[in-house]
Amino acid sequence: VQLQASGGGLVQAGGSLRLSCAASGRTFMGWFRQAPGLERDFLAAISRSGSSTWYADSVKGRFTISRDNDNTVYLQMNSLKPEDTAVYYCAAGAVVFPSQPSQYAYWGQGTLVTVSS
Repeated sequence: VQLQASGGGLVQAGGSLRLSCAASGRTFMGWFRQAPGLERDFLAAISRSGSSTWYADSVKGRFTISRDNDNTVYLQMNSLKPEDTAVYYCAAGAVVFPSQPSQYAYWGQGTLVTVSS
C-alpha cells in the first residue's frame, strides 16, 4: 500500500485544516503526529468500511476522520492550537489496536502543520 499525505501548512490558532491521504488500496487507516523531540502520537483511525472510528482524547471533538470511496482518508482539524504543530502522518495496515504505531505496516511521508499563536 502506498500512501500520499497532503494538506499541511501554516494556520493561525483557532483555524482549520483538512489533511488528505490517498492510498493505493482500501485498508484500515490512521493518523499520527510527531513534534520535534517527541514520540509519534496517535490521533485517529478509521476502519476499512468507514463505519468505525477511534480518536485520541486530546483531539476528540476537534478532529474528524473520514474516508471516501476512492481510498482517500481525511483528517478535518478544527480549533487548532499552537500545540498541534507537528508533522502529521497517515498510516495503514491490518490493525487490531488502532493507537499503536507498531500495528501499521505502511506510512506516508508526512505533512507539516504549523499553528501560529
